[in-house]
Amino acid sequence: MGNIIKEHWDSIYSSKKLEEVSWYQPVPQTSLDFILSSNISKDAPIIDIGGGDSFLVDYLLDHNFTDITVLDVSNIAVNRAKSRLGDKAKKINWIVLNIKDFNPDREYAIWHDRAVFHFMREKIDIQQYHQISSKSVKNDGKLILGTFSENGPERCCSLDVKRYSTMELCDLFSDTFTARKTLNTIHKTPWGKEQAFSFVELIKNKLK
Repeated sequence: MGNIIKEHWDSIYSSKKLEEVSWYQPVPQTSLDFILSSNISKDAPIIDIGGGDSFLVDYLLDHNFTDITVLDVSNIAVNRAKSRLGDKAKKINWIVLNIKDFNPDREYAIWHDRAVFHFMREKIDIQQYHQISSKSVKNDGKLILGTFSENGPERCCSLDVKRYSTMELCDLFSDTFTARKTLNTIHKTPWGKEQAFSFVELIKNKLK
């Protein structure tokens, strides 16, 4: 299954230009706003799940963050981002891996995921994601999730998705995280179609 997922996303990235994919954002403003408002230090570790060739990493570098990790299942997406960044790519920790196989040896101040989690549709995959993200975020660290909302698309890139309201996302992670901020927003694809998103910022509870 893991190889099938990798092949699927490699095929999309190899057949479409950056501005031809539905999730393209020249400025990832919502994600940036969440991260910048968190008031973390510039050397705090940040991980972008499914970052691919998103511009988020460019803007994080522009804001002088120095400990950035990008994880994506597609090496084609990662190589495109590296090529775009040039020498700046050396400042990023790149991980080419299926998120379900991620076993981090460190904790992060921010775990950011825009549009990966909603592809987890089976209960076991959702639970596994929850376990990995909970383990990866330090106490008082932040989990920033963006998924298709209850009014969003039912499919993306030929795959079914699981849609969430902001309340459903908060409830799903409530055993480990406390909700700090929620937002409903609209993303417009390069061809003008509107996609409804749910964003949440959750803070990891301190272990007793």
